[in-house]
Amino acid sequence: MGLRVIASAIDRLGFKLSPGVIADILRNDLKLGRRKISKDIPLGASEHRNEQFERLQQLRREYERRGWPILSVDTKKKELIGQFARSGRSWTDGSLHAFDHDFGSYSSDSKAIPYGVYDTVANEAFVYLATGADTGELAADAVRRWWHRMGRIRYAGTEGILLLGDCGGSNGYRVPLYRERLHRLAIGLGIPIRVAHLPPYCSKYNPIDHRLFCHLTAALSGRLVESLSWMQMLFSEVTTRRGLKVVCELARKVYQSGIKANSEFRKDEPTQRDAQLGQFNYVLPN
Repeated sequence: MGLRVIASAIDRLGFKLSPGVIADILRNDLKLGRRKISKDIPLGASEHRNEQFERLQQLRREYERRGWPILSVDTKKKELIGQFARSGRSWTDGSLHAFDHDFGSYSSDSKAIPYGVYDTVANEAFVYLATGADTGELAADAVRRWWHRMGRIRYAGTEGILLLGDCGGSNGYRVPLYRERLHRLAIGLGIPIRVAHLPPYCSKYNPIDHRLFCHLTAALSGRLVESLSWMQMLFSEVTTRRGLKVVCELARKVYQSGIKANSEFRKDEPTQRDAQLGQFNYVLPN
């Protein structure tokens, strides 16, 4: 309820108070303040929440000490491509017009899947812009392309890669296809890849959410994005006062759903799981 609404209600009771006086009373006499609702009540409980966060911190300290890459990975929400409205305003020399309903079926290939790989130490990010289905194959391919575009230069000679990701989604701990494709990548690079998942219901603590994705959203604010290449350009121009660097690449294939991990991989999976909380912490050997 706004101050003017309160002033009107008081006026109907026969009293005259300005919005400024009402604000002083609320703040100084009643000790009230304007507060934003905090989204901090988890939808569920995680049995090993604290234990897993301690393990994540331990792994991050170890990899940072060794100078090995620590990558926060996740899929940003799908973005519509075409004449679709977005909240916000942009500088333009004319009016902007969009469809009156946001139905993706209005255009072909109308949804982009931005998969992010954020280097938590270097403050650099790689965005793999794909179409189709958000799959474990896509997630692993994004890490592979990060290595060839950015990682192999900065981390030449590294003996390990650490991936921090959510429990669910295409890079979730229950996605065999993700592990299989990461194993292929580890063999191809000759580098073991360690995966550490955040506890369930804790995805908001993934560094990529507040270090990268919020800036990608701001880059699209008030924009009509009518092609993937236009979105690629907008993402590539993202920067921050702290010097965030973003490289964005278009995927050369359309990812299909329904693809499963190789039966031989699932039968004799080479994944090396930790003794404690092995479902969340494991290594794909090279």
